[in-house]
Amino acid sequence: MPADHMEKTVPTVVPARPPNSEGERKSTNFHPSLWGDFFLNYEPPTAPQQACMKGRAEVLREEVRTLIKGLKEVQKILDIIMAIQRLGLDMYYLNEINELLHFVYSSDYNDKDLNLVSLRFYLLRKNGYNMSSGIFLSFKDNEGNFIVDDTRSLLNLYNAANLRVHGEKVLDEAATFTISRLEGVLESADSILSTEVSFALEAPIFRRARIVEMRKYIPIYEIEATRNETILEFAKLNFNLLQLLYCEELNTITLWWKELKVKSNLSFSRDRIVEMYFWMNGALYEPHYSHSRIILTRVTAFMTIIDDIFDTYGTTEESMLLAEAINRWDESAIGLLPEYIRGFYAYLLKTFDSFEEELGPGKRYRLKRLVQAYTKELKWRDEDYMPKTLEEHFEVSMRSSGGFTLAAASFVGMDDIATKDIFEWILSYPSLFKSFDIFVRLSNDIVSNKREQTGDHYASTIQCYMKEHGTTIHETYQRLRELIEDSWKDMVEYCTNPIDDQPLIVPQTVVNFARTVTTMYTHGDAFTSSHTIKEMISSIYVVPIQV
Repeated sequence: MPADHMEKTVPTVVPARPPNSEGERKSTNFHPSLWGDFFLNYEPPTAPQQACMKGRAEVLREEVRTLIKGLKEVQKILDIIMAIQRLGLDMYYLNEINELLHFVYSSDYNDKDLNLVSLRFYLLRKNGYNMSSGIFLSFKDNEGNFIVDDTRSLLNLYNAANLRVHGEKVLDEAATFTISRLEGVLESADSILSTEVSFALEAPIFRRARIVEMRKYIPIYEIEATRNETILEFAKLNFNLLQLLYCEELNTITLWWKELKVKSNLSFSRDRIVEMYFWMNGALYEPHYSHSRIILTRVTAFMTIIDDIFDTYGTTEESMLLAEAINRWDESAIGLLPEYIRGFYAYLLKTFDSFEEELGPGKRYRLKRLVQAYTKELKWRDEDYMPKTLEEHFEVSMRSSGGFTLAAASFVGMDDIATKDIFEWILSYPSLFKSFDIFVRLSNDIVSNKREQTGDHYASTIQCYMKEHGTTIHETYQRLRELIEDSWKDMVEYCTNPIDDQPLIVPQTVVNFARTVTTMYTHGDAFTSSHTIKEMISSIYVVPIQV
């Protein structure tokens, strides 16, 4: 019987190993790295070849700029902006796009055309315009069903519906309606639209990691009847140039990881440095965030190792000693630690000190806060304790998700954004970051529950909810997915209606992290079982696009 349809029972927490045990260690059983030293041996094109690519890209970039500035028709403007954003070219035309969107917002349009209305709503709301969802009421019949005549309109309505916030009943209904209809047309749609529908059912455009969307959309755009050849060529060249930059960064970060492994005994930990980089790359894909990606990947690596010590490999005593050392944050604490953790701890201090200023205020606090949550979960496990409510669980597990720690550090390198006021606001743990943490925690628990509960692990949010509400596994998954949708609504609210006078880049960056989380957890836990995204990573970092 499938797990989702099991009888109404609460899984039993496996008894924990004795606290302070120095006895048998549980095997981690993590599969080895799929990439090894691949990026250490990376050989880029020659300097003349790269100069030729860059020169051609610069010419094409200005030709596309001229094309954009000449746009006058609302439908054409929306189509071009949508294509440019999906192709990852919008970062070069921010001012021009803002001017065009203002023109669209102020211009008359055919409000009877569902495709146009949906696309207009999506692009304007996504870029911070105050848009009423009431306009979609006019596309419902007397029985409350939406009137949609073609697949393209259905796709655009689906994307618009996934920019909904709390209280927008018509968009909730549109989301449910479009998913059902898209599943029905998947087999009958033409080749271009069937691919689009398939991708849409995995995730709407707003929830896709930008680098993944860029790579997948280029071959789709190439066979679109309405494609622009200049835009297409620029998109291909731009992607290949980004790939060169990413490979250089992977070379740097792989070398650092190899050095860390030499100085630390990390045979027990997940060897996922390429996947860690991919995660950070998904959140910050623009070329000027190169240094930020490298630093964030290092932070992610440390977080992963600490998590593996607490969650899988270390004894309770060893984990508590590591927590104490991190709380003290001083070389004098090395003597507290067992031999296999000492090299790692020393390297942790050294690395964090090397980017002392760049991570901004509160960097140690954020890591200590994470470790405190790990410690609490360890006590839950050893005491066989299950929180009485999901809310009680969230008080700890939101923080242990690591979402806040990474998202807060992501503003490194954003000199015009990373001000003292911004960091103080972030450290106050506003609702934006709480919603993101809930999203990360639930997304992770849903895909990893079966694996984690077969071993020595604390009660997950799934077990906790089942006990609190007396629900089946299937009912619990359904409810937790609804909470994930609520988290998306919270994050969309911040992006479309900035709160607390914070720059739009702040919630947009958090959403970028959420998009990558969606990518990593669409088909299971792709971070732990990274073979599920090997092809995706290869398409982004290994295989260039033929121009």
